[in-house]
Amino acid sequence: MNASEPIGTAVIGAGYWGPNLVRNFSASPAFRLRWLCDLDVGRARRVLGGYSTVGVTGDLREVLADPAVQAVAIATPAGTHLEVALSALRAGKHVLVEKPLAATYEEGRRLVEEAEDRGLTLMCDHTYCYTPAVLRIRELLRSGELGELHFLDSVRINLGLVQRDIDVLWDLAPHDLSILDFVLPEGVTPVTVSAHGADGIGAGRACVAYLTLRLSNGAIAHIHVNWLSPVKIRTAIFGGSKRTLVWDDLNPSQRLAIYDRGVDVASPEELGDEQRRDILISYRSGDMVAPALTEREALRTMVEEYARAITTKTPALTDGRSGLRVLGLLQAASRSLGEGGTTIRIDEGHMA
Repeated sequence: MNASEPIGTAVIGAGYWGPNLVRNFSASPAFRLRWLCDLDVGRARRVLGGYSTVGVTGDLREVLADPAVQAVAIATPAGTHLEVALSALRAGKHVLVEKPLAATYEEGRRLVEEAEDRGLTLMCDHTYCYTPAVLRIRELLRSGELGELHFLDSVRINLGLVQRDIDVLWDLAPHDLSILDFVLPEGVTPVTVSAHGADGIGAGRACVAYLTLRLSNGAIAHIHVNWLSPVKIRTAIFGGSKRTLVWDDLNPSQRLAIYDRGVDVASPEELGDEQRRDILISYRSGDMVAPALTEREALRTMVEEYARAITTKTPALTDGRSGLRVLGLLQAASRSLGEGGTTIRIDEGHMA
């Protein structure tokens, strides 16, 4: 591949998410979109419009046989990710996969190992990680500006579409788990997870779920996902030892707010001999700052990161390994849900 030329790419899948990928790859100077592949060729043609020069096919083999295609973006159902992505990797193509990376942890591991063995880029499209708000949250947590993370409370609820093949956990929680994996400081990882859910409408799968994760630094993360709420809420609170950050994704005028308010506890070394048995607690009430964010489509940033990873031969911010970690958390949470909320220890080397 000539580094000075656009990367020839193909989008696989023209359903719900495929058109968004088509639009962003077509607009990127780093890529040249050559194919849109979908079993429903008529649908693919409608996505492209009548004047497109992009090829349309219902045959994946035709796409993978084209030497002008160096990379693919897969937007097909999760159950097909292993087969489609493996075929692309074995054809020597770089691969971007819509979340989740695969249907199971074991399938995801096969994809990661295949890509690493072949020296190819494998990236997971965890779109929320590329929003300006989440990129800033990552920066604030990793720089230490918020201090040590003490807690995360995340709410992702709405009157949503009850899925036929997956529960609310697999539908909505990948967003929050991928964000958590993305923003945590180096060395801080989930060590246990437990999940509780309910199916109040008789759908045959959990429509409401609560996840609790313990982190290696002693912090706790709590995630609430819900298909049955009459109101839509997308908020997360990151409580740090220095400051607390509130993210309201539905408030474009103030998505982030940083509060210099919290609880301070004096350490025994700071107290006199007679005070050492008592912990001194004080409450801090400072200013609130709303950082300015430049609004930018997350998919555009994600596509640029895919190009950067391919051309520099370095892992993407949301590479296959990050997608695998999220799969591991989902699978452990599903096991906990099925066992009535038991606590599952996270072991990246072996996911039950």
